[in-house]
Formats: sequence, C-alpha cells, structure tokens
Amino acid sequence: MIALARSPRVTRWMQGNRAAAALARRFVGGGDVAAATAVARELERAGFKTSLYYLGEYVEDPALVAENGRQKIAAAEALAAARMQVHVSCDATQLGYAIDDAAGATLALRIGERLRALAEAGAQQPVLMLNMEDAAYVDRILVLRRHLLAAGVPVAQTLQAYLKRTAADLVPIIDEGGMVRLVKGAFADAGAHAFQGAAAIDANYLALAARMLAPEAKARGFRPVFGTHDHRLIPQIRDLARVNGWKPGEYGFEMLYGVRPLLQQALRDAGEEVRLYLPFGRAWWPYAVRRVGESPRNFLLLARTVLGG
Repeated sequence: MIALARSPRVTRWMQGNRAAAALARRFVGGGDVAAATAVARELERAGFKTSLYYLGEYVEDPALVAENGRQKIAAAEALAAARMQVHVSCDATQLGYAIDDAAGATLALRIGERLRALAEAGAQQPVLMLNMEDAAYVDRILVLRRHLLAAGVPVAQTLQAYLKRTAADLVPIIDEGGMVRLVKGAFADAGAHAFQGAAAIDANYLALAARMLAPEAKARGFRPVFGTHDHRLIPQIRDLARVNGWKPGEYGFEMLYGVRPLLQQALRDAGEEVRLYLPFGRAWWPYAVRRVGESPRNFLLLARTVLGG
C-alpha cells in the first residue's frame, strides 16, 4: 500500500479515474473547501465535531507550500462563516519544513494569526492542531508549537505513543494547560527510541492516557484528546476518565472520517465527544489508499474502484 500511495503514475491514474470517486467519498470530504464545509455541517447535525485537513505532505515545491497555506486559511474562514468550531489540522512538512524551517514557521504563524483574529471576531474556540510526523521532525514540530504559543496562537499538539520520548514531551504541555491529541503513530521505526510491537505501544498509550486524565491535569485545565479506533483501549480510557472525575466533553475522542463509523456512532450515542478528522483536496489517493491498507475490510472497496464496479 505504501508503494501504491507513493507512486506518481498510480496517483495520477486513480485521481483521474471517475470510478475512483467512491473511494474518495469514503475517506475524503471533497475536493475543495466548500465541499468539506458542507460535509462538516452534515456531520455536526449528526452529532460529530470535525477537524479539517487539506491533503498533501512532505511538500518540496514552494508553490504547493503556498497553496497549502492558503487552503488552511480558507478552511478556517469557511468554518467561521458557517458558525462551526474552527478546528484545522496541519503537517509541518505541508508548510515548508521539508524545505526550510524558518519559512515554514513563518507560514504557520500566518495561519495561526488568522485563527487568532477569527477568535477575536467571535469564532467558536479556534484550534490549530499540529500533526506529528516521523521522528526526524519531532523536535522541530515541538519548537514550532512553542513559537506559536508565544505569539498567542490557539495551538494544540499531536503526540505519538510509539515514541519513548513522548512521556517527557507531554509533561510541559499538561503543566501549561494545553491540548494534546494522542495517537499511536503511523511511522514504522525500528530504532531504540521507539517501542516495538503492538502490545508495547498499546501499554504506553494507556500509560500516557492515565497521565492525561490524572486529576492534576484536570486541575491545570489540560484538554485530552484520544486519537484511536482501538475498541480495546477506548473502554479503558473511558474508565480512567470516570475514576478521575472527567465528564464527557472535558476530554474527547478523534477518529478518521470513514473509518469504523459504527464505533464512532456508538461513542456518540454513549454521550462522548467524537471529532472526525476530515481531509479534503485533490491529492486524495495517497491518503485513501493508506486507509485501505489499515483494514482488510476496505480491500473490496479498492477492488471495486479499480475494476470500475
């Protein structure tokens, strides 16, 4: 699936194939801001929050970097105009960090300042969520977060349970009363700095969740978000929240649009806050094919797409 995701030839063919539209609709909220905002509005009516993400990563073309910045701002403005919460996710490598950190930080600040201005104009709780990328970018992304925070940007941070360093990275954000979205991490890494095997990563995820849901974190005003579709971990997280006095809405779950919708609905129906990570844009194939690779049940959808059925 990684080879399919990274092949320019396959990407061009799939994204130009009308039969592939079903695959795109399953995991992607449309090709532009207007389409994504319409999907976000439908999801809100169904009881879900959203985080908009303009597709594209590890970008080395300055023109594409500039376009990524424009799309992030357009997404924030569209959500504000629709009177929905302005929650936008971004990768540092979308904003130029694969080329030059200083230029990337400047663009991130421009996006963040627009969110801050929307907040001052009355927009609902704007959040710029920094996604986490591979281990080579972790320090640089955390520096970016501090830079944005110092500028008054409403910034939140994704952290990854597969990295051993995450427990230490989490501490100052809890102490500041910040927001963290905890994910397992999608990057294969055989290094000594990474936990190896699903059992070890799951155990660390729960240990980090316990810190995020500790009474001390609540007292600091910390905001925990759990990015997982793991039906084994979710009940344990909910138990930790209840034991430590957290109410639904004081913490949340975040899941990918189109992935395990029945689980998403069950959590919503149980009164939990569920936010859906909603990608949009024309560069949908690499993202969608990775979602197919994560679940054997999605292979049939891919086969139908390829065969035009």
